[in-house]
Amino acid sequence: MATQKTLRLILGDQLNYRHSWFNQSRKNIVYTMMEVRQETDYVKHHIQKVAGFFAAMRSFSGALSEKGHRVIYFHLDDPENEQSIEENLQQLIRKEKFTRFEYLLPDEYRLDRQLEKIASRLPVPAAAFDTEHFLTERDEVRKLFDGKKRYLMESFYRHMRKKHDILIEDGKPAGGKWNYDQSNRNRYDGAVPLPAAKVFKNDVSDIAEMIDANGVKTFGDIEPKRFIWPVNRRQALSQLGEFNRKRLPHFGTYQDSMTEDSWSIFHSRLSFALNTKMLHPMEVIRPAIGQSQKKTGQAIGIEQIEGFVRQILGWREYMRGIYWAHMPGYETLNHFDHRAALPDYYWTADTRMNCMRAAIAQSLKHAYAHHIQRLMVTGNFALLAGVHPDEVDAWYLGIYIDAIQWVEIVNTRGMSQFADGGIVATKPYISSANYIRKMSDHCDGCWYAAGKNTGDRSCPFNSFYWDFLNRNRRKLANNFRMAMMYRTWDRMKEDKRRQLLKQAKQYRAKLNSL
Repeated sequence: MATQKTLRLILGDQLNYRHSWFNQSRKNIVYTMMEVRQETDYVKHHIQKVAGFFAAMRSFSGALSEKGHRVIYFHLDDPENEQSIEENLQQLIRKEKFTRFEYLLPDEYRLDRQLEKIASRLPVPAAAFDTEHFLTERDEVRKLFDGKKRYLMESFYRHMRKKHDILIEDGKPAGGKWNYDQSNRNRYDGAVPLPAAKVFKNDVSDIAEMIDANGVKTFGDIEPKRFIWPVNRRQALSQLGEFNRKRLPHFGTYQDSMTEDSWSIFHSRLSFALNTKMLHPMEVIRPAIGQSQKKTGQAIGIEQIEGFVRQILGWREYMRGIYWAHMPGYETLNHFDHRAALPDYYWTADTRMNCMRAAIAQSLKHAYAHHIQRLMVTGNFALLAGVHPDEVDAWYLGIYIDAIQWVEIVNTRGMSQFADGGIVATKPYISSANYIRKMSDHCDGCWYAAGKNTGDRSCPFNSFYWDFLNRNRRKLANNFRMAMMYRTWDRMKEDKRRQLLKQAKQYRAKLNSL
């Protein structure tokens, strides 16, 4: 009987160096990886995102080859590259006479369904396997909240802490509290020095040139000979180590702060390495906890550790669970029926709003912004301005190097835009300029006056905030978390309310030039 010859597909976000597939090489198993226009073109991406994925994929392919695995790699400009996953697979099966096809379960709904269909059309048997990365099953969140109206992240987070015995002491939360979020809301005050951003100097000039030569439409900036993101496991581990030494001690305190003096503050920027699976979440969580348990005088406070663990063990896994519980309908939700176009300055940073300019310029330069910049600046503004969530989704999915739909869309359409009507968040995350002034130094020297609600140079966030509340009252009035703001609105004098709504209307009429 002839030996079975198996073709295995690895996608660009499945770079799990520790996957059991790769424990030993076999002559009858061949791997394939592909740079295809299908993936570069389904949304307009930041040039660093495309280059970063390709560079990481090539590094991973090289690592497999060094371990003795055979890898058939399609570069974007290979003449035999059909630019389609299915056509490339069909070509390989015919040419190499494979008798079996295997793939790892995709994390994006569109690819999951596509590969199911492809597998059914191939002339050989097919099977799918787990990526061995996440700490939950796809349907774990759905099952946990079966029959309940809302999916409370805090309940899920406590479930995960107990399930994995993370920051648990004698069955109780370490430090006596499950959540130290109240300690994680400080503005950066200069009390501790800001560490320089940990960056790499990878040369991706050949990839950048190839992307340009093949007409792939991208945006944003790149230094092709000094590409700053980790492209292999060694670099990812180096970035993790630097975070634990220099950033974690103050991460929790300043995780919500923003400053003109640093684009990364104390954030780890490990999301690209995690979302491509170069790092496993437990590889990130365990060392952080180890820092809190040091027997020397250098132990890090629980409020710093818990704030970080909550993002990885809680939020990240929760977002994935929401995604699989509600797709594909989730990507069409538009609770407020918003219709406005995304303002032009989201692509240029050419705006007089200092906070928006800083967040967008940083995103264009580095393909990165931290969660508060995404939620409370660019996301907050888009929600207040009534931008269609489809446009907000496309921007977030394209601009950030860590953006893969399973994590992007739930954070954007759910947490940021409240387009899901409250599946994720208990209320819309909106604010006037007060929050931005409290948590950043962006309002200092801004062309607009943060403390001014109407009139010349009044901050657009202020009138947009009250206008949003007014026009969406029917959908939000019964939300107990919004009650105080509606009482404040109702206590205002009629003339003041009219002025606020008039100011918002004027600003909406010139949205692209704010």
